[in-house]
Amino acid sequence: MHRGFCHWFLEQLAMYAAYHRDRRNRLTHHIGVPLIVFSLLLALSQVPVVRIAEFSLTGAAVVLGLLLLGYIAAVPLIGVLTAIFYAAVYGLVVKIAADAPQAVWTVAGAGFVVGWIFQFVGHAFEGRRPALTVNALQAFMAPPFLIAEMLFALGFERDLEGTLQERAVKYLPKLSSA
Repeated sequence: MHRGFCHWFLEQLAMYAAYHRDRRNRLTHHIGVPLIVFSLLLALSQVPVVRIAEFSLTGAAVVLGLLLLGYIAAVPLIGVLTAIFYAAVYGLVVKIAADAPQAVWTVAGAGFVVGWIFQFVGHAFEGRRPALTVNALQAFMAPPFLIAEMLFALGFERDLEGTLQERAVKYLPKLSSA
């Protein structure tokens, strides 16, 4: 099961890579994706799942926990680094939800809209629709892919980079013969 999940996960990352080949598109995603994740977590922080005395488990904690477990299982280094980054994002979410509950929906909505503006500008550069229009699960590939890109730029995870590039070829648009 674990091996199958890892293979599936790498295939999803490869598909994501095929839709993000333009440097400007990737750059806009480094702004847009964290904004979107932040806004979704902020909204989900308002969804109580379990409340015991002073302890409250929210939708944000559940969704983030499940995603990060999957990332860590599939690509451990990238998963752990993604977890560290999103722990900071989650800390900000918790602080805003506690300190400014009246602003949660406004901040979440604004972050979501601005994040998607960055995404669409990036995909205009790419000349290709976002991958999630073909496969909705691609939305969950953005955070670990961004961390992977940073590692690749620093010279780490070269084998993974090669694997993703090899697998991405099948997801590239077919050139029409005139």
